[in-house]
Amino acid sequence: MRRGPLAGCTGSGGRGTHEGLLAASEMKLFAQIEVHSRRKTRTGGGGTGVARRARSGVRFWPSPVPVPGEVRGPFKKGPGLEGRKPGGSAAASRSHNNGGGGGEAAEGGGSLRRRRQPRPCLPKLVPHGRPGAESQESGGLQVSVSREGTVSGYGMVALEDVQRGELLFVVPRAVLLSQKTSTIRGLLEKEHGALQSQSGWVPLLLALLYEYLAEDSPWRCYFSLWPDLGNLQHPMFWSEGERKQLLQGTGVPEAVGKDLANISHEYSTIVLPFLEAHPDIFPLHARSLELYRQLVAMVMAYSFQEPLEEEEDEKEPNPPMMVPAADILNHVANHNANLEYSPEYLRMVATQPIPKGQEIFNTYGQMANWQLVHMYGFAEPYPGNTDDTADIQMTTVRAAALQGATTEAERRLVCERWDFLCQLEMVGEEGAFVIGREEVLTEEELSATLKVLCMPAEEFRELKEQDGWEEDDDEEDSLTLTNKTIPKLKASWKTLLRNSALLTLQAYATDLKSDQELLRNKETRAKLSWREEQALQVRYGQKRILHQLLELTSS
Repeated sequence: MRRGPLAGCTGSGGRGTHEGLLAASEMKLFAQIEVHSRRKTRTGGGGTGVARRARSGVRFWPSPVPVPGEVRGPFKKGPGLEGRKPGGSAAASRSHNNGGGGGEAAEGGGSLRRRRQPRPCLPKLVPHGRPGAESQESGGLQVSVSREGTVSGYGMVALEDVQRGELLFVVPRAVLLSQKTSTIRGLLEKEHGALQSQSGWVPLLLALLYEYLAEDSPWRCYFSLWPDLGNLQHPMFWSEGERKQLLQGTGVPEAVGKDLANISHEYSTIVLPFLEAHPDIFPLHARSLELYRQLVAMVMAYSFQEPLEEEEDEKEPNPPMMVPAADILNHVANHNANLEYSPEYLRMVATQPIPKGQEIFNTYGQMANWQLVHMYGFAEPYPGNTDDTADIQMTTVRAAALQGATTEAERRLVCERWDFLCQLEMVGEEGAFVIGREEVLTEEELSATLKVLCMPAEEFRELKEQDGWEEDDDEEDSLTLTNKTIPKLKASWKTLLRNSALLTLQAYATDLKSDQELLRNKETRAKLSWREEQALQVRYGQKRILHQLLELTSS
């Protein structure tokens, strides 16, 4: 499944038949990305790191809405996303136009001209021996880029049966587009200190801005396969009314509002002054907040972030980069390929058998549908996304606890307990408890919160006097929060959890029954716009999880 249309013009993993080759000295047309022939080519040789889409904690600026598996704010983080195995499957669509476009009105003077695009030059898949491979047979290509047989737009399909572990294609590092490979890399390095930002993405965005507008850019072919920047489907390009109407209660409008504010601040305080200081490099029509937002969306949806090695965990994360060919692959939760890193190449490897004619899917990470819509503009149709989640805001649990207090003294005690949880860094004003289909992803935080808010007053006094948590031998308190164990929780815990779910459901503009009827009515559903359909999938998946929680806590 995919977020909007895209590209990956360079080289082998690309879409179609591009004739560009990698000119090592000047990177002219685009890259000889090596595509591997016949099976029994296994990844071998030096160490590799498994790639994921660049996410910077999944979101590009801090947001009041937490990501699944991550608790935000002045409190502890819950289980990480990477520790969970993805599963399920689904199909998605892309946006409709493939040809780059500029923005519309320029800011700071002048008008932003539309960049004339060359005819899309699709990657040519070239069989090539892979350095370090254990073995390889001669023969034809294993993969092809096509519009046929894919979930939407361009995608990559297997031309023959592929076995798990087989190498599909190799992307030389020389064709990656980043702040370190851009034509203006020297300037970006010189001005490194002035380009520091909360997102950490300004250098890459400036590199993209320059190369996108340059008629002689080595990546011109790559940009010709980008979607029309004026037709991106990310909710940041929806009207505020549309976001509220379609996505109220999902967390997306709040996340987008935070993003837009931070993008505007970053643009006005860092990017625009830089562009104005270098008029010989950036033309007047480059000074466009709209174009900058569009490039942010492209980085959000199509960039990759190289993971750190284990011994580098204390270092700052690697900056995102654009990986032609690899960004052609669509996404489903039950993906069948993954990108690996090595010193000279990035390699796409099959993670499970892929029958001939089946589409090859990468993973963008274990992501809930609200995240997919927020970052990519699409959602996996229910029930395909097995990584889907629903959030219960931490403050909603506090509100549910306050609802159950009948006297002023009880309400003061709830607030005292909440302050204690904040001191323990278990909760925060902008955090959320993340509920998955089979388990609670933030079980440590939710268990602690339920325990503290529901324990007898005397027990709470004793807890406050202790130097931290003591080992608890109570089997009921130590249960993990899964669909099997939630019904076994204490009655007071279940009541508070149930009331919190009910309050969360009240935040949506529609109820589960109306969304369910809309999904089942083929005639009505066929009239939905792309955005209405994606929003419906997000709402419905979340409500199903919350209603399941109501059932688990009903007894």
